[in-house]
Amino acid sequence: MADYVDIHCHGGGGHAFGDSIEGTRSAFAAHHAHGTARVVTSLVSMPLADLERAVAVVRTVMADEPGIVGIHLEGPFLAPERRGAHHPAALAVPNPGLVDDILEIVGDDLRQITIAPELPGAMDAIRAFAQSGAVVAIGHTTADSDAAAAAFEAGATLVTHGFNAMAGITARAIGPVGAALADPRVHIELIADGVHVDPALIRTVFAAAPGRVVLVTDAMAAAASHAGNYLLGGLAVEVGEDGRAVVAGTNTLAGSTLTMDRAVEVCVAAGVPKDAAVAAASTVPARLIAR
Repeated sequence: MADYVDIHCHGGGGHAFGDSIEGTRSAFAAHHAHGTARVVTSLVSMPLADLERAVAVVRTVMADEPGIVGIHLEGPFLAPERRGAHHPAALAVPNPGLVDDILEIVGDDLRQITIAPELPGAMDAIRAFAQSGAVVAIGHTTADSDAAAAAFEAGATLVTHGFNAMAGITARAIGPVGAALADPRVHIELIADGVHVDPALIRTVFAAAPGRVVLVTDAMAAAASHAGNYLLGGLAVEVGEDGRAVVAGTNTLAGSTLTMDRAVEVCVAAGVPKDAAVAAASTVPARLIAR
């Protein structure tokens, strides 16, 4: 089994990253059992005090678990209209003071941050985070292709879970993914669970952007665990027997229950060459987050 690298993963094995020390260890172990050698622990949007606590938990585990290589902040700078499973009260506009606070809290452990580039102050925030050494991704966004292209010029190099929580591609409005396909500097995350992105579209993106697809799980606590009721950033999540995770009482997807070995299987079944699928789950993300 390849040594997979998952740069967007919120938890697994019944636990969310950052909730507790033992839970964080267990979540990593659950994904490690499915071939993930390294993971960037993803944290959803939350108040700064909660972020400090979660970062401290992850750092404690990182001290003796080399497979956890850093932190991904999925928020809080996200578009309310495209927030998905993020608590609306935790969202914020990227003013310089808040950007500085986040950089101080997470520091060198920040490997990735997701930002909606249309928000006021977002371009300056993208520049600041990129200059800090973090990979800046655009996502959970109402941005059109022009706003996405401007974000790439400012230093963003990734699209968070392509086609989800953003506009798609149409004939005269190609959206963030279309802008990314046109820019060879930019990588595109895909959640290849057969739910988030149609398998035929997965195959098409691999063909259109060779070497620039990054497979991610976006997994929440139920990955490698069981169906039932969970919490994700304070929101209730229901996970069915089919593994589909949604915000309770809605059809809004709330991450996934995917593991990286399964993501590769889904891609190969969709017609992606196996070596390309394995690379998208290992060497491509490793190269993207390398320092």
